[in-house]
Amino acid sequence: MAVYTPLSNTEIAAFLQGYDVGELVSANGIAEGIENTNYLLVTQKAVSAPSRYILTVYEQRVAPEELPFFLDLTEFLAAQGIACPRPVRNKTGEAISALKGKRAALIEFLEGKGSPAITPEHLALVGGLMAHMHLAASGFKGTRANALSHDGWQALFRRFSARASEITPKLGDAIREELVYLHLNWPKDLPAGIIHADIFPDNVFFQERGGKPVLSGIIDFYFACHDYWMYELAITLNAWCFDETHRFVPERARSLFAAYQAVRPISAQEWKAFPVLCRGAAMRFLLTRCYDWLNRAQGALVTPKDPMEYVAKLRFHQQVKNAQDYAA
Repeated sequence: MAVYTPLSNTEIAAFLQGYDVGELVSANGIAEGIENTNYLLVTQKAVSAPSRYILTVYEQRVAPEELPFFLDLTEFLAAQGIACPRPVRNKTGEAISALKGKRAALIEFLEGKGSPAITPEHLALVGGLMAHMHLAASGFKGTRANALSHDGWQALFRRFSARASEITPKLGDAIREELVYLHLNWPKDLPAGIIHADIFPDNVFFQERGGKPVLSGIIDFYFACHDYWMYELAITLNAWCFDETHRFVPERARSLFAAYQAVRPISAQEWKAFPVLCRGAAMRFLLTRCYDWLNRAQGALVTPKDPMEYVAKLRFHQQVKNAQDYAA
């Protein structure tokens, strides 16, 4: 999340007239993330307690024609018991509205906080959530190809390859070599379905009860797509199972795997492909972080993420020989 489109309170208040959520009390831009403009809103009806919402203005990376897929998916998953915030429909029943010439949506506010001090207990909650979400989404009628899977990585790399050495020397050569490996070794015909594709610590919210983490839910489905379920597990391992020095933490991985498999057992074929999928997941986020690092939007309230984190993670995965090594 970020702020690319500055909005005044007057503009937001006028936008809210199209919704039955009361009057605007306050609005604050959210700086975290990199994809869309987001504001935390507080509103109040005459005799009700204040309510909170997220106002999202969709920027250049979200194709307008794909918005119904994302918003319909969260409505569907919420109806299946998955804890995720649904869009608030406006007075004409639409989930998408216009704001300053862009598409926008009002989203339910999810209690709790993301980016916890990660423990194996958090990974158990994440693994269970992920598996339940994969199975629940099997009944969703919509579909969307993964534009950021291995078929799209070469094109993304070409957009910044000439400048890759500005991040670190010889980075372009390392990426080019790894892309060849992934092209030759990417698995085929694994179990697949709708995945979130961005299960990072800032997208999963927790609360604490009795000194233990309790899952609040998952947000930000704007990369959701159809892909291998094990690729989702690989993305999540990259995002959650390394410490702040980029050292792999096997205790977290074991907890993630056990909780996921308690809901959806993983086949031998899937485990065999897992190290390559982990390399691919590291490459996917290395590429997008490199691009964003080198193409920062002028004047945007946004914090670009360090690509070198995923250089370190990719180097780790390149040394892994089989999936059992992740839980050793």
